[in-house]
Amino acid sequence: MTPESRLAQLALQLPPAPKPVAVYRPVVLFGNAAYVSGHGPVRLDGSLVTGVVGRDLDLAAGRDAARQVGLAILATLRSELGSLDRIKRIVKVLGMVNSAPDFYEHPKVINGCSELFAEIWGPELGIGARSAVGMGPLPGNIAVEIEAIFELA
Repeated sequence: MTPESRLAQLALQLPPAPKPVAVYRPVVLFGNAAYVSGHGPVRLDGSLVTGVVGRDLDLAAGRDAARQVGLAILATLRSELGSLDRIKRIVKVLGMVNSAPDFYEHPKVINGCSELFAEIWGPELGIGARSAVGMGPLPGNIAVEIEAIFELA
């Protein structure tokens, strides 16, 4: 099953691909890799999920925000590549959580994105290397920011 057909089978809707708000490119293609800049949790209406995880948002809401970031990343990749079918596998994910000082469940938050990618590309190709860290604050008080590297088919 292709990534595009899997996305349709899961009935997932992608938000609008976010536009750069500073001096950077959302995706840089280099060799057989796509380097995706940091993305925030963009909803279908274009608004952002904001708040500090562990203070304003609980773990479940943080995890949902990370999944929404994954969908935003997919929207950018589709916009840049024309189709998610051009992606062979996930190589690396770096997840940054806007977290309260006493919140320590960053990996569980970023699982929201990692599990989404595994649902689309499967456990072999959809799970890559990963880091999950707490930060604060993030731009615009977004709950989660994630950047990723993908291998192109």
